[in-house]
Amino acid sequence: MFLVSNLSMIKEAIDAEILGCFPTLNYRKVEDLNDILVQLNKYLAGRKGLRGNYGVNLIVQKSNPWFEKHFAVCVDNKVPVIITSLGNPEETIIKVHQYGGKVFCDVTNVEHAAKCFKAGCDGFVAVGQGAGGHAGPFPLILLIETLKNNFPDKPVLAAGGIANGRALLSVLAAGASAGYCGTRFIASTEAGVSDDYKKAVVESGMEDIVMTDRISGTPCTIINTDFAKKIGTKQNWFERLLSKNPKTKKYFKDIHDHIIQANDLSENLRDMLMNLQDLYLSKVNLKMNEVMKVMAIVTCLMAPATVIGGIFGMNFERIPTLHNQYGFFIAV
Repeated sequence: MFLVSNLSMIKEAIDAEILGCFPTLNYRKVEDLNDILVQLNKYLAGRKGLRGNYGVNLIVQKSNPWFEKHFAVCVDNKVPVIITSLGNPEETIIKVHQYGGKVFCDVTNVEHAAKCFKAGCDGFVAVGQGAGGHAGPFPLILLIETLKNNFPDKPVLAAGGIANGRALLSVLAAGASAGYCGTRFIASTEAGVSDDYKKAVVESGMEDIVMTDRISGTPCTIINTDFAKKIGTKQNWFERLLSKNPKTKKYFKDIHDHIIQANDLSENLRDMLMNLQDLYLSKVNLKMNEVMKVMAIVTCLMAPATVIGGIFGMNFERIPTLHNQYGFFIAV
């Protein structure tokens, strides 16, 4: 998941003996991506043949300015599974097959699936309605059926609205080889997103989800937050021009990515500020407690004298036993 999936989440997936994937765009710097892949390969090597694996999501569209560098790092580290999206996967398939890796392709219709099949993909990720982020126009069950009817020998991973065992069972019954689930894990402990984001994922229902092309130019599903309502779900004419023009769309998507990163950073900074505020208030309360302790001691010391003064006033001659050498202590 873009800006969500991280090393801890992938390791947990591997330990659960499933396939854990993350977008290469989560690590823009080549050095960072390489470091993650090296760590994952070492982690797999230490499991001594146990089930569980990892893969990466790679946007192979020409508008992705990091594709070539990221793909080169993936090939160097022999990433076992690569899932392609938004573009022609032929080059990716050829190079990955050379070292024995597998390539699955995101598809939303039969036409794109046919091109991926011709290029030699190992299987499809059927992206249907309800998928988080970029989603397809067709109901997932129908898309699975159509892909299996046209390409019966290719495994299909089903993506879109899978958040529990019932949904997983339904896509397996429809002919999928596996379920492809992401959004549910945004609310996991390992996900490094804000608590507000996790809460929104847990509490939002289907009526809170909308389809928009305003964010990246490609239709995608999002939570209909106040910000989403403010910007709307449709691009204006100028945005459509930038996102469709071959010369400008890569820059448009680059700006979009930076805006998302800035928004994510602002949420993290907000959480940090709230934590600092809580820390400051705790420190103030601690100091107040120390002051109250001192005031309590002073009150205990002064209370007897206050009581005596209240009863006898300043007429010391009338205070009983005052002239005795122990009179003060007796009076107190």
